[in-house]
Amino acid sequence: MSVQRSAPAVAPVWPGRPSPLGATFDGKGVNFALFSDHATKVELCLFDSADAQVESRRIMLPEKSDQVWHGYVPGVQPGQIYGYRVHGPHDPERGHLFQPAKVLLDPYAKSIARDVRWTPEILDADGDTAACAPLARVIDTSFAWPDDPPLRTPWHQTVVYELHVKGFTKQHPDIPEPLRGTYAGLASPAATSYLKALGITAVELLPVHYHVDEPHLVKSGRTNYWGYNTLGYFAPDPRYAASGPDGAVAEFQEMVRSLHAAGIEVILDVVYNHTAEGDHHGPMLSFRGIDNAAYYRLKDDRTRYLDFTGCGNSLNVAHPRTLQLIMDSLRHWVLEMHVDGFRFDLASALARELWEVDRLGAFFDIIHQDPVLSQVKLIAEPWDLGPNGYQVGNFPVLWSEWNGKYRDCVRRFWTGRGGSVGEFATRLAGSSDLYAHNGRRPHASLNFITAHDGFTLRDLVSYDHKHNEANGEDNRDGNNQNDSWNCGTEGPTDDPEINTLRQRQQRNLLATLILSQGVPMLLAGDEFGRIQQGNNNPYCQDSSLVWLDWKHSPSQLELLAFTRRLLQLRREQPVFRRRRFFLGRAIHGEEIKDLHWLKPDGHEMTDHDWHAGHAHCLCMALPGDQIEETGEQGDRITGDTFAILFNAHDEEVPFQLGERDRKVEWQVEFDTADPEAIGRRIAHLATYPLHGRSLVLLRAMPSAP
Repeated sequence: MSVQRSAPAVAPVWPGRPSPLGATFDGKGVNFALFSDHATKVELCLFDSADAQVESRRIMLPEKSDQVWHGYVPGVQPGQIYGYRVHGPHDPERGHLFQPAKVLLDPYAKSIARDVRWTPEILDADGDTAACAPLARVIDTSFAWPDDPPLRTPWHQTVVYELHVKGFTKQHPDIPEPLRGTYAGLASPAATSYLKALGITAVELLPVHYHVDEPHLVKSGRTNYWGYNTLGYFAPDPRYAASGPDGAVAEFQEMVRSLHAAGIEVILDVVYNHTAEGDHHGPMLSFRGIDNAAYYRLKDDRTRYLDFTGCGNSLNVAHPRTLQLIMDSLRHWVLEMHVDGFRFDLASALARELWEVDRLGAFFDIIHQDPVLSQVKLIAEPWDLGPNGYQVGNFPVLWSEWNGKYRDCVRRFWTGRGGSVGEFATRLAGSSDLYAHNGRRPHASLNFITAHDGFTLRDLVSYDHKHNEANGEDNRDGNNQNDSWNCGTEGPTDDPEINTLRQRQQRNLLATLILSQGVPMLLAGDEFGRIQQGNNNPYCQDSSLVWLDWKHSPSQLELLAFTRRLLQLRREQPVFRRRRFFLGRAIHGEEIKDLHWLKPDGHEMTDHDWHAGHAHCLCMALPGDQIEETGEQGDRITGDTFAILFNAHDEEVPFQLGERDRKVEWQVEFDTADPEAIGRRIAHLATYPLHGRSLVLLRAMPSAP
């Protein structure tokens, strides 16, 4: 990137163009374009450095076309630091909050030159913020990508790994220390080789758009570690750049290229439902001072914000320019930064054109017809905090969803606290009840048991209650309903029986997740049992509490090896990653099933069995020779036959095998309660001792003659 140069002391300002929005360098100067329908004047403020206390030059943008203020300044080069002062009516009852004392960040800023500085002027309604406002930097966007075609990993072959750029790399001993906690650290061979060896095909990065820390967190010495407080939708957050703010864009691009070279896609967790400006008491940093009435959902009195997010405001996706901002941002990250998809935080809020969630709204329509965005991975967090916000199963085609019903059902099953065994079977089989009705396939279900928001896997089996005291909110924050089980003691213990049970429960949950139909998502560190001390909402904890600890105990190494084996099985065996839902069918008058559900006596489950709320034990039998699918090259996809035995009860259950096929015996692939059972052969009609709280995977083997 070029060294920053200021504009000449005297330079003409030409009318320029209203498109594209933002600051666009053409080799000779920069075109500046800013949307504001209700402004009366817009001043471009040029700064000599990020430390400058005041702008060196103000330039009035000379033209307004189609609600966009614009001007072209010859001689301005990449590296120029800038912001805006926007003039207009201050009329809160009409939703207008213009205040030219505030220097505002360009909503289309592609590089951040200065983070916000929480001085009194920021929160003072009349204070001048030239010395403390976040500022943008002009960049040259003509990055010459090396050969980096999109991977386009098919959904049914995808395994998602949710991670935090800093948390994953900060303590990794094989990443060079200057690169730890950064994009460059995630691009390092140590990081990419680990992910590849684990069996990951896509990383889902917690928010990396430029975000700011809330004032109350800064005051208490904390930060918004997760990053769900976005202010810049086009700029990678410079706090994760080893090369500093001026190198963040190039470093992010190099990270994507390195991950792609390792066969790993990059999915961004994006927060278009609200901004960092908060409620009506929040700071004026960008959108609020540029055009409050256009960018935000306002209540009837126009002085307060509709809040479907719990964060103080909601972006007004019903306004064409706000919707354009979102779509331009998404395309920027695909075309200029080469990311492979997006996970939309609180996605229901984006579907509220008026009040109700509308899956036929403009947001979905525009994405579906867009030649760029319709081709990438789209994942919804299918809920928000507004009325009827829980929309699991209701998103349209092209979308996959975080399946919250899968998470809750699987957790309840393995606690042994009841729940419907029928629902558990439905979730294992891909949740056709949620996704088949509108033509979607099993990959619409993004299955997860843990995520950043909530307990880690180890904590899920170690705590009955949240322990969020470190957050400074008297343990009031975080979810109170976790469907967890501490296995007999709250928190850490030296009791060997409890620790053995916890290890087994982690294996049960991981095996259930990875062998279920749909797309599995792992939370970073769960593969080796990382702990978070019972904190289920560590959004403000930027410390070793949330950074992955890469010093593994023997039991953690065993769990890591177990996870790798599971992912290898999934990769090798198509029965665990079907592209279509299970269907019974008739061939030559004989009913052929591609899925069987068996009771411990070896017989098929009946309607009565499915509705028995006390059932804790069943078998999912997957005939590999009944897969009627073809690969991309027309080859027929086949695989081995497997049976998965589940027992969430405390007591051992004798399970009879092989009644349907007298020519097959079984081989134990693994038993979560008995590591020594691997490779054991089980004869036809033999009874397998299924231990309490265990899962067993069996592979059908030809019987000896």
